[in-house]
Amino acid sequence: MKILVTGTAGFVGFYLAKYLLNRGDEVIGIDSINDYYDVNLKYSRLENSGIAKSEIEWHKEVQSLKYHKYKFIRMNLEDSDALEVLFEKYKFEVVVNLAAQAGVRYSIDNPRAYINSNIVGFLNILENCRSQKTGHLVYASSSSVYGLNKKTPFSTNDSVDHPVSLYAATKKSNELMAHTYSHLFGIPTTGLRFFTVYGPWGRPDMAYFLFAKAILNGESIKVFNHGNMQRDFTYIDDIIEGIVRSIDNPPVSDPNYNAEVAESSGSSAPYTIYNLGNNQPAKLLDFIEVIEKKLGIEAIKEILPMQPGDVEITFADIDRTVNNLKYKPSTTIDEGIGNFVDWFKDYYKDGEQK
Repeated sequence: MKILVTGTAGFVGFYLAKYLLNRGDEVIGIDSINDYYDVNLKYSRLENSGIAKSEIEWHKEVQSLKYHKYKFIRMNLEDSDALEVLFEKYKFEVVVNLAAQAGVRYSIDNPRAYINSNIVGFLNILENCRSQKTGHLVYASSSSVYGLNKKTPFSTNDSVDHPVSLYAATKKSNELMAHTYSHLFGIPTTGLRFFTVYGPWGRPDMAYFLFAKAILNGESIKVFNHGNMQRDFTYIDDIIEGIVRSIDNPPVSDPNYNAEVAESSGSSAPYTIYNLGNNQPAKLLDFIEVIEKKLGIEAIKEILPMQPGDVEITFADIDRTVNNLKYKPSTTIDEGIGNFVDWFKDYYKDGEQK
């Protein structure tokens, strides 16, 4: 298949592009390479995929030196003209939109970045999928949409009307926008609510990454909500499995849909939402303990209260994902953190990139 993957300098996009290329798909990757976190890590991911940093320029197609079916273009989703040219040229069969302004706490101080990337950029994706009659749009949502929900595990049938960060609000908006385009124009859309993705090459703003770096440098780590936070930590390989299974199983219209008997998330449109999680939330302190064990160093902990925009627990109900996609996360935290620590110590030396 000919697939557009947005955000291929990012954590999940980097892994997804390589998986699709290894199975024989043609991939066009785009990314703005913004400086929300260390751009050197983003360039290193691209280099690992055969995209030479020296060749990267705005709107220039760069051919991968490792994969003959992979081209990368530095581009903003907000650039509607450039995106339209790209869609017209390649006529993608599938679009996987992983590009977004990430981060919960960052959204408190930088709200416009989220509206531009996550709302305006996503609208541009939808409009081009509409005009080019793209066969399937898969896009990243987030477990953060569950917000103040108290019932666990979080089900895709649950209400998501009370987000606690602008980031979460933009992700819910993406789901609503996607449904509208599925309903009006028949575009098959699949939204994926990711639950705390971790692993090698991960985002350096994530807690496990910050913990490992601080522990190795003998610095204290910030443990919010007195360590009582629980997260459904999900290893990157399991996330990629879920995305690929979603790509290969687009939703279809339901001519027999009956609104009176349907579940709350039901729709006649070719639209669906899946949770991609591990279904086994872990306490933050237990997660830290695994990092300590793998590093062989005890952390200096700074115990702090809950931060604005955070939630106490994330816990994915993955029954629909298992039943419909045969999705089965299999990586334990011990194994996943071990893989991350091995990569981290190889990539960094005393907290600095080699």
